[in-house]
Amino acid sequence: MTFPPHPGPRAWLAPLILLLALGGFLRLLDLTDPPLDFQPSRQLRNSLVAREIYYNALPSATEEQRGLAASFANAVGKYEPPVIETIVAYSYFLTGGETIAAARAWATLFWLAAGVALFDLMRRVVSHWSALVALAYYFVLPFSVQSSRSFQPDPLMTSAFIVGVYFLYRWSEDNSPEYLSGTNVVASEAKQPPGFSGRLLREKHPRNDMPGSASTWKWALLAAGFLSLAAFVKIVIAFMVGAAAVALVLFTLGRNFWKSKQVWAMAGIMVVPSLSYYVLLNQGRSTEYFFAWTVALLNLIASTDFYTKWLAFLGTLFGLTILFVSLAGALIAPSRMRWLLIGLWIGYLLYGLTLPFQMYTHSYYHIQLIPLVALGLSVALNPLAESVAGMGGVRSAGFVALILAVIGYQAYAARSVLVAEDFHHEPAFWNQVGGAFPADAKVIALTQDYGYRLMLYGWRRVDLWPLATGLSEARNPDKDPAAQFDELTEGKDYFLVTAFGQLEKQPGLKAILDTYPIIIEGDGYVLYELRSK
Repeated sequence: MTFPPHPGPRAWLAPLILLLALGGFLRLLDLTDPPLDFQPSRQLRNSLVAREIYYNALPSATEEQRGLAASFANAVGKYEPPVIETIVAYSYFLTGGETIAAARAWATLFWLAAGVALFDLMRRVVSHWSALVALAYYFVLPFSVQSSRSFQPDPLMTSAFIVGVYFLYRWSEDNSPEYLSGTNVVASEAKQPPGFSGRLLREKHPRNDMPGSASTWKWALLAAGFLSLAAFVKIVIAFMVGAAAVALVLFTLGRNFWKSKQVWAMAGIMVVPSLSYYVLLNQGRSTEYFFAWTVALLNLIASTDFYTKWLAFLGTLFGLTILFVSLAGALIAPSRMRWLLIGLWIGYLLYGLTLPFQMYTHSYYHIQLIPLVALGLSVALNPLAESVAGMGGVRSAGFVALILAVIGYQAYAARSVLVAEDFHHEPAFWNQVGGAFPADAKVIALTQDYGYRLMLYGWRRVDLWPLATGLSEARNPDKDPAAQFDELTEGKDYFLVTAFGQLEKQPGLKAILDTYPIIIEGDGYVLYELRSK
């Protein structure tokens, strides 16, 4: 296989289908393994919300089951509308009950569909081969495989964002002066004798997609609809949505953008749904999130250590070399794509400054960077791919072999991460823990993932003992929970420990618990009785 210098209209189709198949295969590995392989607390949280929706709609569910499912769902933070949870919950009727496979299948489908849009966006500015190589990065990067199949809003948010940006780019193209002059007309003009005016030819063959026409309205409404969906699913993408819209609108229409009905229509469609939900309908939760994660931690951005950690964290997810090559691609891209890419990077930077703690601790907060890096990478690789395409022979074949080897290695690495751990034993373990104390017992626990594992698999809800984490130290550096033991355990019957690593980090708590009797000690958990004193 070599790169043909001028590929036929279908030469890229087979590699594209193979990449889609590879991307789907990797994401559907270990399909039924419990969602503990990647950001478990977030995936368990979504599973609990989906459970409530499912049991409310399940005719055979008992009132006790519905009540418990509702109490579990109410115990988790509901900051976003349950869009993906609702889709998955109703899919349980097709799968015969709750299964993580439904969530992974939907997330994979969304990611593959967005990949097709991303490919067509890239090939509008680079060769098919450069677009395919960058698309391979989008599909086989281990972080991409893990995050894009996870049960949380982010895969759907990012997929809708990619499709929306694609349609926005098409809108910009169709509104550009060079496009409105007519591609075919320009080609015809080139064949005319010197001095020929193309005005008469354009009048004879007018385009039907002038500003305000049905064609440009189509792209405008599609772009606004998908970008609105992305922001509605999870509002944090609004920074990049706004940046993309501002960049392409200004590039396309300039300072007279405010005269365009399409711009105002897009703005309304993109803003109103998210504004209605996050500001009007869910104001309390949105305010809580803003003060807890932005205002309380904003001091972090004043430290150079924050930026060092942020960049180092990105290096573990994307590779710093790839990241800088992609940034270089943004700077050398054709003008329209350059405006888009630089705008998106500015939006990402503003987003990171607003949620500083997550920038170096929460990997899934960077999922929307995957398509952005791939876009810049396609531009940066294009001169190399074009050069290789013109070589032919052994050198071209060797380059293709190297690309295939890199893709194969990354795919194998992504596969190895997924199958490295098996969590199929977890549901039975947490079911056993849940059976260790009565349903009406008052329990406080030092446990994993905010107690979500116990809720999902053990059908028990407990109060939580504070964890010793970087977040708790950032918010309350001088607080010692052990000094408040009597206050925190007042009225409780039992103290459950399943997070023994956390217990070792809190020697004061460990010393106190050693004075209480152990009533059950299982493989992986200990239950202390607090009523004996």
